[in-house]
Amino acid sequence: MTTQFTMAAFARAYAAPLTGQFRVQPEDFIVNEQIDIDLSGTGEHLWLQVRKTGANTDWVAGQLARCAQVPASEVGYAGLKDRHAVTTQWFSVQLPGKADPDFKDLPAEIEILQQQRHDKKLRRGALLSNQFILTLRNCSGDFAAAQAICTEISQRGLPNYYGEQRFGHNMGNLTKAQRWFEGSFTPKQRNQRSLYLSAARSWIFNHVLSARIQQNTWDQRLAGDVFMFEGGSAWFIDDASPDLTARLANLDLHPTGVLWGRGELPSSGLMRDLEVEQATQFPIFCAGLEKQGLKQERRALRIKVADLVFNPLDANTVRLSFRLPAGAYATILLEQVGQFSTSDKIN
Repeated sequence: MTTQFTMAAFARAYAAPLTGQFRVQPEDFIVNEQIDIDLSGTGEHLWLQVRKTGANTDWVAGQLARCAQVPASEVGYAGLKDRHAVTTQWFSVQLPGKADPDFKDLPAEIEILQQQRHDKKLRRGALLSNQFILTLRNCSGDFAAAQAICTEISQRGLPNYYGEQRFGHNMGNLTKAQRWFEGSFTPKQRNQRSLYLSAARSWIFNHVLSARIQQNTWDQRLAGDVFMFEGGSAWFIDDASPDLTARLANLDLHPTGVLWGRGELPSSGLMRDLEVEQATQFPIFCAGLEKQGLKQERRALRIKVADLVFNPLDANTVRLSFRLPAGAYATILLEQVGQFSTSDKIN
């Protein structure tokens, strides 16, 4: 029997006092990728800063490969960006012994802002952060409370949920993962397997985080916690240091939750009990992830939000701007501020 999956099961950390619409048009969702790489000016890789409108990243990469007359595998990018948006991001095109291509035949959705040679390919994950500018329309509710929530998020942090897009259209990646692990379906392509594995372990993580939010401990110290430094990926076990509580309050470090796989949980006490309780709700996912050889990892339960500004443009329109680290979801911040539907114009 196929499980019914819904994001509505996850607890909010903040009151979400507004309602309205977002992404009424692509310009309402602007994303600017921030990288911290000094381009050398020479080399066989041509780096392109691209502004795309209403297009997904893989499609843009394919168009660049077509114009450059190279295989799509020779085009690199740091991460996937939303389709229903105006996004600025970098791509690299490997051109050994070749001159810079003429990109005049690119579709209108793709605009090259700048280009420069470099000696390395742009790899996945090689980005510092993403800047977001969101315009929310037809808003109603308590604007003052929403502005206060944005201030609190800046001070307290944001729950680091995986967003709905991780789970696919109508949560299809989770359904496929379940069928795969049960033996009724076998994904043929490597990227499909990766999507389904990521969805399954992200689903377990979200439940761990939701349980901590319900306890109101998602940004606090819980017995047996495992911590991660702000901006880092290495984790360490609670060593009972007296300064940990203050460092949590300052957003210098964060509690973490399990990304399920083989191995023993490094957490202990109350946190270990919580993780086991949440994971055992999904025995098919746990067994499937372990069978596929994934090893346990950790993810911060919260993230630090930089430069968060709540700007009412008129009585019914709000502009939110902020910066998130790689791997975080703007829609999760939006869900803490209000309940916003997407216009049918771009679905």
